[in-house]
Amino acid sequence: MNEQQSTVLVLGSTGKTGSRVAADLRSSGISVRSAARSGADVDFDWRNHDSYTPALKGVDRVYLIAPIMRLDFAADVSRFLDESEAAGVRHVTFLSAYGMEHAPPQEATRSVELDLAGRQQLGHTILRPAWFMQNFSETFLKPVDGAIVVPTGNGSEAFIDAQDIASVAAITLTDPASHTGAEYDLTGPETLTVAEAAAIISEATGQTFTHVDLDRDAWIAGAVAGGIPAEYGTVLRRLTETIASGNGSSTTDTVEQITGTPARTFRDFARANTAAWKEAAK
Repeated sequence: MNEQQSTVLVLGSTGKTGSRVAADLRSSGISVRSAARSGADVDFDWRNHDSYTPALKGVDRVYLIAPIMRLDFAADVSRFLDESEAAGVRHVTFLSAYGMEHAPPQEATRSVELDLAGRQQLGHTILRPAWFMQNFSETFLKPVDGAIVVPTGNGSEAFIDAQDIASVAAITLTDPASHTGAEYDLTGPETLTVAEAAAIISEATGQTFTHVDLDRDAWIAGAVAGGIPAEYGTVLRRLTETIASGNGSSTTDTVEQITGTPARTFRDFARANTAAWKEAAK
């Protein structure tokens, strides 16, 4: 492929990794078309199939993020991939999840992985990251009144910075020939319990944060009451049970192998994001 004539469609371009992938590609001189339900170059909605064709016009690579908070998206993504092939897309980098290769084929994310593997006209790279560090600063692990409430027990996870995921993704989209067919497990450089992560945030901010290991059913019920779709509770259950059972992600050096730079530590992440927790302490 001629890099100067290539255009990468970045789905989820206003999200944690999509926004960073788009920025990295643009800084490398790659043409980017950002796509999201609003606030991007093109409006894109997985439930609106008419939004697929305009997004794909003139594109030869795609950063693919499946719909969030849904369990029924495999058919939509398959249709999108059909249209991608018809539009001349040559490579897709798919943001999957750590351990997804062990999931049953009927699980939507695994179904997308298998769909990509079976397509002869589309090269692909699969990224399987651990839990994002940004979950602590932006979403469901963000402390409230000094507490990080999540039923993960004493299990550990190799949390990864979203920028490291994006850096790997951008490289696979800049030089797809070198990464076609690859499946990358992406993690941070250390495993931490949520209690240990809370202690690091406390150290960085000079405030006190603790982990509260709430009953899992109560936690899921609270998430649903807060607006999470009820059917997504099964995903939350699996994710937290995996860590609590001691089967969370193990560290890899994949980020450094691909980017040439070691993955960011949680301590460095915490020091850079103290403003996110300014009002969250007890």
